[in-house]
Amino acid sequence: MSSKPNRVVVIGVAGDSGCGKSTFLRRLNDLFGEEFMTVICLDDYHSLDRKQRKATGITALDPRANNFDLMYEQVKALKEGKSIMKPIYNHETGLLDPPELVHPNKVIVIEGLHPIYDERVRGLLDFSIYLDLSDEVKIAWKIQRDMAERGHTLADVMQAIESRRPDFEAYIDPQKAHADVVIQILPTNLIANDTERKVLRVRLVQRSGVEGIEPAYLFDEGSTISWIPCGTKLTCSYPGIKLFSGPDSWLGQPASVLEIDGQFDRLDEMVYIESHLSSIDTKYYGELTELLRKHPDYPGSNNGTGLLQIIVGLKMRATFDRLTQQAEQLVTA
Repeated sequence: MSSKPNRVVVIGVAGDSGCGKSTFLRRLNDLFGEEFMTVICLDDYHSLDRKQRKATGITALDPRANNFDLMYEQVKALKEGKSIMKPIYNHETGLLDPPELVHPNKVIVIEGLHPIYDERVRGLLDFSIYLDLSDEVKIAWKIQRDMAERGHTLADVMQAIESRRPDFEAYIDPQKAHADVVIQILPTNLIANDTERKVLRVRLVQRSGVEGIEPAYLFDEGSTISWIPCGTKLTCSYPGIKLFSGPDSWLGQPASVLEIDGQFDRLDEMVYIESHLSSIDTKYYGELTELLRKHPDYPGSNNGTGLLQIIVGLKMRATFDRLTQQAEQLVTA
């Protein structure tokens, strides 16, 4: 463990299970380095184990199954540079294991179902993202996974989704109103009546007026741009690719949107798209493309998911650099 950081930067990554949180965290690792980033899975703050949840009928999505007081105290302690004894929820046994010692680090990521839910915890976050998977895509992905890989029937899959829906809508989904940025994964507009959901439309919603975050955009800041890239500079098989950028509103608040619909075939050509994007917080020309090319096997690497996740990661790094610099100036002042 390196010496105690002057400033601990706390990032919240929220979303339902299966929405891409773990891929996003792997991309953050590239930007911060494994030794400088500690990830805390908020399942560790379950106050009810699996057996208790079954007996009471309270799901893990319900705040009553989670200890927000302890979560707040421990995240606050880490932010203040203090070590904690963090509980451990064992996913295999469904029980709580003995706690482990966690030291403060340069970056602490809290990820799970509820990082933006509790107002006190939310107040500790330096940057927050909500990964928002649309119903149509969620169902298609779950059908694919549970039926093809786990042998479930369609009725089983739909029943599992419907049984989670009330708690998801009550406790998980509303967090997106408080996130600094939201990545929405939606059905494509490029194919009529598409049911496969293999081609996706991915939107980066950037809330206006968030301190230190300049929204990424295409060509001209504040303009509404719809762009189909040049076919000779970007290899795209059917149904092609379309980008959009412009001001919008998000749950009644002003926002800026960057959207990518369709998929690309060659990651090395993405530098052509990158050269038309502004305010993406890269440190050198081609860095975004390089980060994308590093992991061609990650889910979403050939569509807007990977590209927009990396842009958010670069914004998080810019926030980290800014806050760390401020802290150093205070120390030397």
